[in-house]
Amino acid sequence: MEKFLLVEKDGPIVTLTMNRPEERNPLTGHFEEFVDACTKINADLSVKCVILTGAGPAFCAGGNVKDMRDKKGIASGTSREIMDGYRNGIQRIPLAFYHLEVPSIAAVNGAAIGAGNDLACMCDIRIASDTAVFAESFVKLGIIPGDGGAWLLPRTVGMSKAAEMTFTGDRIDAKEALVCGLVSRVVPAADLMKEARALAGRIASNPGVTLRMSKRLLREGQHMRIDSLLEMSAAFQAICHSTPEHEAAVQAFFDGRSGKK
Repeated sequence: MEKFLLVEKDGPIVTLTMNRPEERNPLTGHFEEFVDACTKINADLSVKCVILTGAGPAFCAGGNVKDMRDKKGIASGTSREIMDGYRNGIQRIPLAFYHLEVPSIAAVNGAAIGAGNDLACMCDIRIASDTAVFAESFVKLGIIPGDGGAWLLPRTVGMSKAAEMTFTGDRIDAKEALVCGLVSRVVPAADLMKEARALAGRIASNPGVTLRMSKRLLREGQHMRIDSLLEMSAAFQAICHSTPEHEAAVQAFFDGRSGKK
């Protein structure tokens, strides 16, 4: 069977495409592929940016509701077995994306429902097609966000909007997603990947070591005291000042001011 997660590398940019369009790209049973992809990206220092998207009309439908109905897969077994299934299954995805060292862009092409909505929130930047819809819909199925959504969503849209989305399970369209900060940009569906690649290209034009350290600082800044973060920033800056990329960038700056080519 063809892999669920297609991996395409174009220079410093990796595109990850969820590829079960006929099923609306459910995550169930494909957790290991995300973990493997993130591990390989971290080890490849030539990678500077990642784009995550879905094949077909949907971004990601979240979990497989049929498995819930039939008590299969992650929904099978005793309560303890289900808990362990979450720990060793879908919960590995938010950890893998949290520890992904390079900037990531979710190009949300269609419905991002339940775990699909949370998957988009695992990325650093989200842009959406004008046909995209979002929902933190777990409550509609009598379950809670078992994939870290209660941590991810408030950090993305703020506590009030996260609570509204979580407690109602209501869908919001791309326009509302832009207003509440769930996405930073909405583009015509036909232009989504072009816009995502252009954004990734602008990111990837910068030094890879600087991008990785900048992302690490943003991550640590979510929980670290300011004095601790400043100390870490000083150490990272000392490293940056010693890199050939920094020297080349400074020289390019002065060449540009002087009109040299």
